[in-house]
Amino acid sequence: MWFHEMASQRSFPEDDFSIYYVLAECTDHYDPCPVNEAEENQPHFQGVTGLRNLGNTCYMNAILQCLCSISPLVEYFLSGKYINSLQKDCSEVATAFAYVMTDMWLGDSDCVSPEIFRSALGNLYPVFMKKTQQDAQEFLIYVLNELHEALKKYHQRKSYEKKSIPRCCRKMIANESSIITRLFEGQLSYSIICLKCENCTYKNEVFTVISLPIPSEYECSLQNHFGDLDGGHYTAFCKNSVTQAWYSFDDT
Repeated sequence: MWFHEMASQRSFPEDDFSIYYVLAECTDHYDPCPVNEAEENQPHFQGVTGLRNLGNTCYMNAILQCLCSISPLVEYFLSGKYINSLQKDCSEVATAFAYVMTDMWLGDSDCVSPEIFRSALGNLYPVFMKKTQQDAQEFLIYVLNELHEALKKYHQRKSYEKKSIPRCCRKMIANESSIITRLFEGQLSYSIICLKCENCTYKNEVFTVISLPIPSEYECSLQNHFGDLDGGHYTAFCKNSVTQAWYSFDDT
């Protein structure tokens, strides 16, 4: 998978140095398959690493590139904070994700293989082990759900003053949370008013992925799909939190 720099290089911001901390056991895993080393005249930047296409896995690579470019998520995994939250009975996917994150940010290769992550997720959802194109959004939902299940913590419900949260949300205070819910989860609040009696009822709906209307005019996006419903190709644009430059990732 190649990458192309889309913005000028900038100095390393001090507040991003925390992403370089990593648990020792994570650094022991490297892609066993040989990869082409970077040319000497092309500097390698942390977090700007390609993912090998394992056979119609561009949908997976595009999602992984986007997730591995989210600074709070990068810091959480590379610092080893995730270890304390791991649920022993469902830690395989989260551990494999940490390995991929480590290879992409702390490795010295232009390209690494996400095979260990695909195998971990494929053990639970065999459809992702097939060498056929899959929907990127559906893949993202499965990944976020598995990461949440592996990293969630339970909390006792707290008592809140009525003014501290919206009325419609008071009954929906979750008693479990994770880095995934903190970064990706939101709530849609609905109110239904009877035109006759003016009685008002409230409803909440939790989401991690929200569907938006398709604009009538073309606009740039972070994740792109080319082709039709039966086939095509996914690519991703990601902003590197260290260099502050935008990169185009395309594993063709």
